[in-house]
Amino acid sequence: MSTIPGQVRLSWQDPVTGEQRTPLLTCPIAFGREFARMPAELNNQRVARIVLNSSQVSRYHTLIEWVQGHIRITDQNSSNGTWVNGVLQSSCNVSNGDLLKIGPYEITLMFTLDGTGLPTAEASEQSIIQVPEPDSPVPAEPVAAPANVLPPAFQAHQVVVQDLYATRLSVEEIDYLAVGAGLGSFIWVDFLRIFGAAPQQIRALGIEDRPYARYQRLCLNSQIPPHERLRSNSDSCPDNIWGWPGYALREAWQEFNKGKLNPALQYLWQVFAEPTFAQTYTPRAGNVFASIDREAIRIGWPQIYRFGRVRAIRQTNDGRYAIAYSPGRKQTAFVIARHVHLATGYPVLQFLPDLKAYREQTRDFKSVVNAYEDHNHVYETLERQGGTVVLRGRGIVASRIIQRIHEARHRNPNISILHLMRSPKPKGNRFRKAQRPVDNHFEFQPFNWPKACWGGTLREELEQATPDQRTNLLADWGGTTTADRQDWKVIVQQGLDQGWYQITFGEVTRVVPNTQSRPTTYIQEKGPRGEIKLEADFIIDATGLDSKVKASPLLNDLVTHYNLPLNPAGRLAVANDFELLEMRNQNGRMYGAGAITFGGPYAAVDSFLGLQYTALRAVDGLVTARAPNLRRLNGIGSFWQWLRWAQNQTP
Repeated sequence: MSTIPGQVRLSWQDPVTGEQRTPLLTCPIAFGREFARMPAELNNQRVARIVLNSSQVSRYHTLIEWVQGHIRITDQNSSNGTWVNGVLQSSCNVSNGDLLKIGPYEITLMFTLDGTGLPTAEASEQSIIQVPEPDSPVPAEPVAAPANVLPPAFQAHQVVVQDLYATRLSVEEIDYLAVGAGLGSFIWVDFLRIFGAAPQQIRALGIEDRPYARYQRLCLNSQIPPHERLRSNSDSCPDNIWGWPGYALREAWQEFNKGKLNPALQYLWQVFAEPTFAQTYTPRAGNVFASIDREAIRIGWPQIYRFGRVRAIRQTNDGRYAIAYSPGRKQTAFVIARHVHLATGYPVLQFLPDLKAYREQTRDFKSVVNAYEDHNHVYETLERQGGTVVLRGRGIVASRIIQRIHEARHRNPNISILHLMRSPKPKGNRFRKAQRPVDNHFEFQPFNWPKACWGGTLREELEQATPDQRTNLLADWGGTTTADRQDWKVIVQQGLDQGWYQITFGEVTRVVPNTQSRPTTYIQEKGPRGEIKLEADFIIDATGLDSKVKASPLLNDLVTHYNLPLNPAGRLAVANDFELLEMRNQNGRMYGAGAITFGGPYAAVDSFLGLQYTALRAVDGLVTARAPNLRRLNGIGSFWQWLRWAQNQTP
């Protein structure tokens, strides 16, 4: 064995953060969890070490080396083995495009042989980055303004309250402030009201007066209209902290009142028999939004909400927090709050870099689109003229796009999909004795996380784990999935059988316009075909959204100003009750919620139930801290509040 001057490009998607990793390395390359020590034969060599954070990965798991003119992969007596193209291997030579599986990590190997017989990598960089597109339909969350927009006093570590009043700008003092005014804020405010806080004690700052407005827009853009069902399970209801009656029971009651007994019984059967004997129940989007409207009026949301783009957050010298925001153009105002809740959601769209580069170079924002931006013109054009769509990404959003194109084919059968996947998915993610099923390279499970993550033993295990252990657990539990719905599976199988839906594997090398200005994708495919091209009328990027702190100028400013720690996933580091402990200011408390806390003590932080759980933990923490007017609910008080909810009376 010897090192080589040639290089191998590895490409994989991090199962925790969803980021694409594409290091270009020289052999030998070692994979492992810790690398406490290397074998003696490697001690005198420069070995590239890839650390994979998963309990399914052994400390020294696999070695890639150059042996007699070939790239060879050798398992190092690991506990779970090394898989190449879905086959368990102890040692084997590999070819360009082969898929290496180590624990939950699926790594594509990319190289070719140069004139001297040495491997050289040719795959282009494919890391997922965050792109605030110029015509993106996703409104920007509260962002930080340049420092010179704010008064000099606001640049201090602790702002003097009197200095804010001295600016003669609007200053409001309040007990509780929700930053974001989206679903996370709404649920926190709902808990505050039920626990005893009055509307005049609470403010919610954001740029949408309806707490679900941004979520609704994302649903509509990703082709989930009000009558369509959400793409993931929802065991909780944002309008109802008790969870009963749930969406299925409400929908069954509505159908029963219409005299439709069979649909009513079907919904009830689903929630009792899912997922073993019936497909997973998911609510209609319109029903979710209507229920939130009802609860918003009940708790006084119109009185609580204020329009404003939050610019920056600072501690004050009297144990509170000062929030600078813009209520209008070139306007600045301040809110001083004792307790603050951050739920800013996903700040930007994720856009694959080759597609971002195509849009920047061609200024064509119609042919290449993100699934979360308004792209109805794609389906309107397909229904009129027919055409081909290249779909990138596989998961909840991709499954809905396939269904939407299936519906479009009822009007025009001359529509086809080329689903471009980076690598095959022969087997599902495995954790202990449980393994997800795979159907046509889609990984399925009833929920986007194992159900025990929500309120069972896995939730407790994650809370008790160290940050590094949490990274391992989330890697083992995570991955791209879609809800286990039989009707969605049937569409994919029909498309394959009828030929209008095809799956292609390969690494994208570039996306360029052809002579007809159509986006053409060049991919490096495994096997003798080498580089091939996929011509299409449209490309849809269904790889998702981003919630890293650095993608939000507001959060990035807060983290930078106070040197706050981030967790290994690049999100806010929070305690088990979701408090930002480093931001505690005397009796003042600051909490986080939603996707910006992913990687912490709770896995499903951006689900309905996750938002409710984090809000409950935060408000319980405020009760313990004796926050104004809050009282812990006992059994009698909780039942009384539920009765008021059922009768649509104010808390």
